[in-house]
Amino acid sequence: MTDEVEIPAVDSVSGSGVPIRGNDIDTDQIIPARFMKVVTFDGLGEFAFFDLRFDDDDTQKEHPFNEARYQDSSVMVVNSNFGCGSSREHAPQALMRWGIDAIIGESFAEIFAGNCLALGIPTVTADSETIADLQDWVDANPDGELEIDIEAEEVTYGDETIAVTVDDAQRKALVEGVWDTTALMKSNADAVRDTARALPYVDDAAIPDAE
Repeated sequence: MTDEVEIPAVDSVSGSGVPIRGNDIDTDQIIPARFMKVVTFDGLGEFAFFDLRFDDDDTQKEHPFNEARYQDSSVMVVNSNFGCGSSREHAPQALMRWGIDAIIGESFAEIFAGNCLALGIPTVTADSETIADLQDWVDANPDGELEIDIEAEEVTYGDETIAVTVDDAQRKALVEGVWDTTALMKSNADAVRDTARALPYVDDAAIPDAE
């Protein structure tokens, strides 16, 4: 009998914010390729935005991830086309391990958003003026709480509640707790094996036994 694997629903996320300004911030900026030569994703958080945070002799540059006031932040507020470039899953892995639980932005590269969803990280969108106002508020209130209501598609901060957009498939997966497809397959391993055995082109020797 396969053990039940519980996938937590993500219907809301809250925490203080960190503003990352700039359009077209690609995955190589989020996690430079030289830090991808790892066996596991553990420890990637310290290398998030590394080349934007440090110069060649490892001297700190000005960057929100270097500022003490944002070290406990868990909601990142970004601009347009965030996560473009290569499809490396190391990018959201690095952000998650730095401490990011959700991202609010103008727009996201599709593959990046999908990789975030696979980790249970919501990527919600709003228009550029709304995002600019939110970034300014976070900058002025680094300890201020942002609450993202995934199902209602709202973000509350200070005395403001703003409408945001959550992709329909993402909202369903997060709220219903079906965002981790690997865990879903594991929890339904018996059914997967039964389906595989019924397929005429799958050799029985290729179907793993139950653990």
